[in-house]
Amino acid sequence: MGEKFLMKGNEALGEAAILAGCRNFFGYPITPQTELAAYMAKKLPKAGGTFLQAESEIAAINMVYGAASAGQRVMTSSSSPGVSLKSEGMSYLAGSDLPALIVNVQRGGPGLGGIQPAQSDYFQATHGPGHGDFRLLVFAPSTVQEVVDTVFLAFEKADEYRMPAMILADGILGQMMEPVEFPEHAQVKQFDKPWATTGTQGKRKKNIINSLFLQPDELEIINLKRFERYQKIVENEQRWEEFMVDDAEVVVVAYGASARIAKNAIRSAREKGIKAGLIRPISLWPFPEKVLREKAKTAKAFVSVELSMGQMINDVRLAIECSRPVYLCNRVGGMVMTPDEVEAVIVKAQGGAK
Repeated sequence: MGEKFLMKGNEALGEAAILAGCRNFFGYPITPQTELAAYMAKKLPKAGGTFLQAESEIAAINMVYGAASAGQRVMTSSSSPGVSLKSEGMSYLAGSDLPALIVNVQRGGPGLGGIQPAQSDYFQATHGPGHGDFRLLVFAPSTVQEVVDTVFLAFEKADEYRMPAMILADGILGQMMEPVEFPEHAQVKQFDKPWATTGTQGKRKKNIINSLFLQPDELEIINLKRFERYQKIVENEQRWEEFMVDDAEVVVVAYGASARIAKNAIRSAREKGIKAGLIRPISLWPFPEKVLREKAKTAKAFVSVELSMGQMINDVRLAIECSRPVYLCNRVGGMVMTPDEVEAVIVKAQGGAK
């Protein structure tokens, strides 16, 4: 690693993408991710890449489809309503088994909502990112340094499993500034892409990238094979962080910026004699159900901390098979909970645990 730089999350993400080998960016400005697009507009051409501000989010995601079809490492970014406009294109990417990176720096909603941070796109990212049966790899960093590290991971896993990946951030992470380090000599793992539409040069049969299969038996087989690959991802790619959780009776589950707040609440609860700990999902899909199921054997209660009306809480309940009570600590609309608010729910969970 080299020297440290004080950088805004959006800009650090852009620098990491360039170092990770991204040479194509197609996007459209929307708060609170606009700095990422602006950074790529300035830096990507100097690295020999292509930046293009499309005429719309729909155009941008279809440009991603084209570059990914040619085997290029490609990225787009947006914020909540803009990502919704990209959902059809994300389904096309998944249906064509194309790797690409989509970044969502979330804002409050629904609708146009507001420009303050939120985590209310969890359902969309993990359960319904577009029409049809498909998944995205979804990663949720909680620090600017982890944003940088996650970019490399997301590109690599997208290529490895030949599917789209998403970094689900929020306005806090996108706008905050923290010291970050970038690898001096980035180890960019390269993947052979014999399926890419790079021209045959008369040496092979032509490749066709397509998500349209009019014969239902053919489409069924393709979907079944794709979900076999998804099952391998569920088995091998669950990622999480554990914090003070070894003896925890109340297990807090939080991701992204909410996890940072939860850690302070857990420290305070510990000072009061409450055995609280944190499981921070790093991969939202696949959701780290293994560790939650294991912790449910000894924990008395769980608390889901999220900047939504309660979306991840359903996955927590499913992971532990409703074997323990799960409480919700939340703020919405761009409001952010305080450590005291989280601690209050931890105390409630401790008192109400069976």
